[in-house]
Amino acid sequence: MLEVSGTLKVKMEEQKVSERFRKRDFVIQDNSSQYPQMITFQLAQDRCNLVDSANLGDEIRVFFNLKGREWKSPQGETKYFNTIEAWKIELVNAGSSSGSSSSGASDGVVIPPPPIMEKDDLPF
Repeated sequence: MLEVSGTLKVKMEEQKVSERFRKRDFVIQDNSSQYPQMITFQLAQDRCNLVDSANLGDEIRVFFNLKGREWKSPQGETKYFNTIEAWKIELVNAGSSSGSSSSGASDGVVIPPPPIMEKDDLPF
C-alpha cells in the first residue's frame, strides 16, 4: 500500500471518458523534500467523490496504487502510461481558509482498493 500526505491544491471536475468509465483528477503539493512536488492523482468510477469533503488548502493523506500500461498505436508505435490511482483519502488537517474544525486522521471516506484487472476499455 502506497500513501503520501500533502496540501490539496486542485480539484478538477469529473470527466465521463466513455459510457462505462468516469474519472476525476486532483493535485496535492508534497512538501516532504527540499523541492515541493505537485502530484496528480486519479479517482475512478465510484471513487470520484472521495475528494469532495476536502477543501483547497487542507492537508490530506492519499492512499493509492501505481498502475502502468503498454499501448501499441495503429502505426505500431509502443507507448507506456502511468496512472496514480487514489482509493482512499483522509483529512489530516483542515486548511485555515476552510473553517473546518476536523481533528481526525480518520475522517476520510473508505472504499476498499479496486481489484486488479487485466483488461479494460481504455487504449492504454
